[in-house]
Amino acid sequence: MSKPNARTIVALVGAALLVFVAAVATVVGFAVRGADKPEPAITAYAHGKAITIEPFMYCNVQMQDCQVLPKDDEAQLPIELSCPEGKDCRIGQSSELDVPAGYPLQLSLPKSIVNSPWVAVAYYGMPDGNVMPQRLSHRDFDEGTAAITIPSAAELPLLGVEMQLPILARDMTTGEEGYLPHAAWSVRTAD
Repeated sequence: MSKPNARTIVALVGAALLVFVAAVATVVGFAVRGADKPEPAITAYAHGKAITIEPFMYCNVQMQDCQVLPKDDEAQLPIELSCPEGKDCRIGQSSELDVPAGYPLQLSLPKSIVNSPWVAVAYYGMPDGNVMPQRLSHRDFDEGTAAITIPSAAELPLLGVEMQLPILARDMTTGEEGYLPHAAWSVRTAD
């Protein structure tokens, strides 16, 4: 019997390596295919500091299959949300970023928000102690805008911002229609 030459050994090692890589790729493909997509996050920047804002609430557009549920005491929704059976939902919370009065807040939006009809509500502190909400929407910006700046002034400090992905909903008892967020991100910018 003859000994295999160097070319045969290299070919066998190459074939074995190719089979190994294909097997690993198949296993990884099956593992990733069943994994949940991560919830989209917003990047907020102000006064030299950046943070990642995770969702405060995150459900599909039918308000089912929620991955992030809002805290009971902070949710003001006309419906009760629940975690799908067998899923491990987490409780969302507002993020915090110090934005001194007069400085802007910059929000960098992921594609899933940029490509959706979104609404942002900025809350300002009035000199008399009242809170003034200002509503912004995707319609106020050019199509595909991925970063927005929320201004503030010394006399109107920014208290916080909530970004929402709204859906049209109907109250089945009254028949009234209105908008309801199926996903929301929240950042507090002042005490």
